[in-house]
Amino acid sequence: MIQSLRNAFSLPDLRRRILFTIGILILYRLLANIPVPGANAQALSSFAQQNDLGPLLNTLNLLSGGAVRNFSVMAMGVYPYITASIIIQLLTPIIPYLEELQQEGESGRNRINKITYYMTVPLALLQAVGQINLIGFSYGGSLEGIMPYFGFSEVGNILPTLMTLAAMTGGTMFAIWLGERITEEGIGQGISLIIFSGIVAGIPQGLAQIASGFDRQGAPVTQTTQIVAFVTFVVLTIFLTYVIVLIQEGNRRVPVQYGRRQRGRKVYQGQSTYIPLKVNTAGMIPIIFAQSLLAFPALLAQIFVPDPTVAEAEYTWINNFAVYLNTSFGQQNGWGYWLVYFLLVFAFTFFYTDVMVTQQKLHENLQRQGGFIPGIRPGKRTEVYIKSVVRRITFVGALFLSLVAVVPGIMQLVSYLVGMPGLDLSAVILDGSGLIIVVGVVIDTIRQLEAQLVMRNYEGFS
Repeated sequence: MIQSLRNAFSLPDLRRRILFTIGILILYRLLANIPVPGANAQALSSFAQQNDLGPLLNTLNLLSGGAVRNFSVMAMGVYPYITASIIIQLLTPIIPYLEELQQEGESGRNRINKITYYMTVPLALLQAVGQINLIGFSYGGSLEGIMPYFGFSEVGNILPTLMTLAAMTGGTMFAIWLGERITEEGIGQGISLIIFSGIVAGIPQGLAQIASGFDRQGAPVTQTTQIVAFVTFVVLTIFLTYVIVLIQEGNRRVPVQYGRRQRGRKVYQGQSTYIPLKVNTAGMIPIIFAQSLLAFPALLAQIFVPDPTVAEAEYTWINNFAVYLNTSFGQQNGWGYWLVYFLLVFAFTFFYTDVMVTQQKLHENLQRQGGFIPGIRPGKRTEVYIKSVVRRITFVGALFLSLVAVVPGIMQLVSYLVGMPGLDLSAVILDGSGLIIVVGVVIDTIRQLEAQLVMRNYEGFS
C-alpha cells in the first residue's frame, strides 16, 4: 500500500488530485472555526466547553466536525443536503415526474441533483432556525444568552437575524460546493470526505477529554480510569472497524441467468452472473433518522421542567416526567433512552432498505434484459423473492446498526457494573456511527485511488 501511494505521488495528475483534495479539506477545517455573526463571544466560549450537547446536536456536531460546538458558519455542514437527498429518494417512487427523470440516465440524474440543490436552500434556512434554538436550549435553556439579537419579535433584530441565517445557509452551500470540487477535481466522493474530515478532526478533542481527568458530567476520574478508558478506546476502535468492514462489505449473491439474445445481427450467448444484495443497504441513514426523532422528547420536556427555585416536593407528575425526559433523552443517559434508540434504528433500517430496494425495481430490469433467477418465475414472483431475501439479510444489518449505535450506552452499563465512572468516555471519542462513516469513506477513497493506478498500469493495494 505504501509503495502504491508512492506511485500515486510520482504521477503528476494523481499528485495534483491528492494535494487538491487535502487543500480543500484544510480550507473547510479553517472555515469551521469562524463563528456566526451576532453570537455573544463570552457565551460562545462557555458553550464550546460543554461536555454534552444533547442527542441531535451531538449528531450535527459529528457531521460538521465540531462546527456546532464552535457555533461556526459551517455549523450545519452538509446536513441539509443529506436531508434533501433523503427526501428526494423517498419521493421518487411517489412522484411520477421524479420517477421518469430517474429512468432517463445521466441527464435525468443531473436534473434530480439540481432539484436537490434547490431544495437544500429552504431546508438550510429552516435548519438554521431550528439549530440556533437547539443551541439556545442546550445553553441553559435561554437563546438570549448566546444570541442576544436573534428573532423577529423586535424590529431592531430583523437585520441581525437575517444576517445570521444568510451566513449559516451560505456556509452550507459553500461546503457542498467544496465537496463537488473534490468529486470533480480530487480523489474520492467530496461530500463524504467533508464529513470524514470533520469526524477525524474531533478525535484529538475526545482524547483530550480523557486526559483532562473528568467524565462527561464534569466529575473527576482516577488516573487508572483514564488509562483503562484509553486502552478500551483503542481495542474498541479496532474491533468495531473489523466488524464494520465485515458487515459493510458483506453481500448475498443472488444467481441470475441470461438466455440467448439477438440484437440486430449480433447474437449473445446465455451467461450466468449474480446480483450482490448488501447486508447493510441503508448505511448510516437510520441512525440519523433515529437521533433526529430522539431530540424531540427533550425539547418538549423543556417546556414543563420547573424552575430551579421550585422545591422538588411541589413537582407535579408532569414536572417529574419532564425532568426524567430531560435527564434521559437530553443527556443520553439511562436504559430507557438507549432502548428506544435501539428499536428506532432497527425499525428505520428495515423501512429505508425496503424503500431503496423498491425504488431500484430489480425485477423489472431483469425482465427487460432477458434475465431470470433460476427456479423463480420472472415478474411479480421475482420481486417477492428478492424482497424476501433482502428482508432476511437486513435483519442482520439492522441488528448490526442498532448495536453499533448504542455502543456508548453499552459502555455506560459496563462502567456502572465494574464501578469505574468515566469508562464510557472510550466510546464517546469516536462512536460507532462516526466509525461507520470513517471506514466507509476510507474504503471508497482507496478503491478510487486504486482504479486510477490500474488505469495507468500500476498495481493496486492488493
